Amino acid sequence: MIGACLTIVILIVLYIQGVFRRRIHYKIFNFPSTNAPNFALTIASLSDSFISNAEVKNFWVKADEIQPARLEAIRRAQHRILFETYIMTPGERANAFATALIEKANAGVKIQVVVDSYGAKSVTERYWKNLEIHGIEVRFFNPFSWRSPYDYLQRSHRKLLLIDDQIALIGGAGMSDYWDGIPEQGDRAPWFDFEVQFEGPVVERLHGLFIQHWLDSGKTIDLSQNPLPQETSIQQLQTFQPTVLVTSGEDPSYRDSSIRALYQTLVMAAQSRIWIASPYFLPFSNIQKLLIDAKHRGVDVRILTMGSKTDKPFVHYSARELYKNLLREGIEIYEYQPSMMHAKTLLIDDCWVSLGSANFDPRSFWSNDELNLSTSQPFLCEKIENFLLNGFQESQRITYQEWKRRPLMQKIRGKVMLLFYLLL
Repeated sequence: MIGACLTIVILIVLYIQGVFRRRIHYKIFNFPSTNAPNFALTIASLSDSFISNAEVKNFWVKADEIQPARLEAIRRAQHRILFETYIMTPGERANAFATALIEKANAGVKIQVVVDSYGAKSVTERYWKNLEIHGIEVRFFNPFSWRSPYDYLQRSHRKLLLIDDQIALIGGAGMSDYWDGIPEQGDRAPWFDFEVQFEGPVVERLHGLFIQHWLDSGKTIDLSQNPLPQETSIQQLQTFQPTVLVTSGEDPSYRDSSIRALYQTLVMAAQSRIWIASPYFLPFSNIQKLLIDAKHRGVDVRILTMGSKTDKPFVHYSARELYKNLLREGIEIYEYQPSMMHAKTLLIDDCWVSLGSANFDPRSFWSNDELNLSTSQPFLCEKIENFLLNGFQESQRITYQEWKRRPLMQKIRGKVMLLFYLLL
């Protein structure tokens, strides 16, 4: 009786969430080519992205490069440091981060930190108090409230470090020792991830996005101390010619998701290549169909995702249940072997990259606040291509026959967890 009641309650909750809703399937024909002058504006218009300008200055791979680069950027700050992250855990990386921030705060630099209340739940109150004693302002995004417990499912999944409105560091890595590898889960190497440094007018626009989340945490802002950017001058635009699309994915819904629209339109626009990196690869039916359609028109479609070394085994099992149609149509799926594969990026043809915090999963499409930047800069396209090639080489390519032979218990776990698809 208890089991039956629990099942009914679960089904009711899933029904209310819309798990059983009719899915929307759409396709757009005659996209401009990825090197056409109107391509960026087309993607921006269809995905609610805004267009800015920036230049990619640096690219770092794995924690041993990423975390020192962050600390060095902090040390260079003269006026302001803004930092936002999802995952933050106690350990050496968090301690080094605190030391660097406190040193700059004592030197008069204004510092504001926004951390997701769930993602940083393991960090002690003493840690935050130590930052605040030195004048560092700390806010927590979306703490739990008994008044609206369901709202707690919405997370800020962004990773963003802004220095003096001049430098932006964006990638997938949290402020955690996890990225150095977790031996307990079988990691033989640091997590596979990257970080990118942007400079130019886009940084000031990202400042505005940071302020939005600062205000979402229920706090005030003094715009005389945090001035939003003035209108970008023609001279600045001439200095930073490369175009960047910024897709913020703010409070998405099933019908209104900028990240989902961005990924779908980029996939539909591809003419020769779609290479995807996403640890939590849970494509819903429309995305699967678009990827298969791309394969049928001769596009090289490859997926790099996590293998058995993962921080979320239940998501891995669920993701594997969605491989069937993709593998059967010849799409290549690679599971990274040395450690957790945590990078999030999309490489379209030879000339467009989208990167940031968003995965190919329901949380990034319909629940989380995300942040992706997309650009056609050759330097970054080459770096991402090499990054993905290295990832493929260190992965196991999953064949359709191997997929069918996966363990029965893994199949059962995956199918059960897919009942909660929108929560994964």
